[in-house]
Amino acid sequence: MSVTGGLPQVTDVDFETEVIGSDLPVLVQFTADWCGPCRQLAPVLKDIAFEEGDRLRIVQIDVDRNPETTVAYGVLSTPTLMVFQDGEPVRSMVGARPKRRLLEELADVL
Repeated sequence: MSVTGGLPQVTDVDFETEVIGSDLPVLVQFTADWCGPCRQLAPVLKDIAFEEGDRLRIVQIDVDRNPETTVAYGVLSTPTLMVFQDGEPVRSMVGARPKRRLLEELADVL
C-alpha cells in the first residue's frame, strides 16, 4: 500500500488484506488519473478521512492499474465509492458529491 494525494492506495495484490481484512469499515474510491470528478472528490475524502479516521478507513484504487479488483466488483464508472464492512460491500455510490451529502450517505456506517 502506498499513499498518493493524501489517501492510501491499494492494489489488486493487497486489496484482500487492506480492505476485506480491515476491522474498520473501509470506503474505497475506484479512481483513475484521467478522471476529473475523482480529483474533485479527493479533498472531500481527505477531510472525511482526517475527521472520521477512528471509525472509517478511506483508500483509493486505480482502475487502470488494478483491473482484477475493478472487474470483481463490477465497477463501470469513476469515481465509484464502495463501502466494505466485515469484508463485504454494503454500499456503492457513483459520482462526485459534496462532503455534507457524502457524510449523510455514510451515516449508518459511521
